[in-house]
Amino acid sequence: MMLKKTRVVYSPESRIRHPLQLFREMWHDLLASRELAWRLLVRDISAQYRQSLLGIFWAFIPPVITAAGFTLAKSSGIVNIGNTELPYAAYVMFSMTLWQTFVEALNGPVQAVTSAKSMLARINFPREALIISKLGEVFFNFGIKLILILGLFIWYKIPVTLSVILAPVALIHLVLLGTLIGLLFAPLGILYQDFSKGLTLFTGFWLFITPVVYPVPSNGPFGSIVKLNPVTPLLVTTRELATTGVISNPQGFWIASLIAILGLLLAWIIYRLAMPFVIERISS
Repeated sequence: MMLKKTRVVYSPESRIRHPLQLFREMWHDLLASRELAWRLLVRDISAQYRQSLLGIFWAFIPPVITAAGFTLAKSSGIVNIGNTELPYAAYVMFSMTLWQTFVEALNGPVQAVTSAKSMLARINFPREALIISKLGEVFFNFGIKLILILGLFIWYKIPVTLSVILAPVALIHLVLLGTLIGLLFAPLGILYQDFSKGLTLFTGFWLFITPVVYPVPSNGPFGSIVKLNPVTPLLVTTRELATTGVISNPQGFWIASLIAILGLLLAWIIYRLAMPFVIERISS
């Protein structure tokens, strides 16, 4: 059997000057990365739960503890949250599950390129495989979180409407937004080890301007900040489609979705162009 040899030609000319060729290469590498992405996904999921004492329970612990703390604070009158369309404990647990999924999608690309630093420096392979494997991990973890969500629906007798069929579409847009931000930060994450810590602080602050433990404010400067937050319409719409079936801000949802989809394509291009320079720097 004869093996077909592939010749790679490197040129100092920027690939952005030939966008059609660049897009063809991106699509080719995306298809070529499927098998490697699957193997990385299986490896990472196995390692994640093999090295954890509580295993899948870590998917439930953060939203349950957050809901318990804020429910206690609300019932004690320490904080004035306002009325929510769901029982408050269910509202917080469901919202925290969606927020966790967004944060995992955001951190995924940074964690992927950082953990594969030595492999990137030694092996030439489609870099998209790292991102696809992390996306698969995000959806796998959300599948586990569905157990908690189904439990909430049963325990609090939340009615299910036909709009729940569309909730995964809004969830995918939320994941795409997180992946967009993670792709932009990934080259920096591989160069600077303390970048991941800064990203943790950043997402911690971002949580407080996202309606996870409180409803969307109707007015005031803080309300304007929350409404301008691109995560707000995506997270809120996902929650509304899965529960009440009434979308409160369809215009904001489609604007944020457009930002997520087009922004992800732009971030992918930046990732493609930046990674060769990053790999050259970490290899020297």
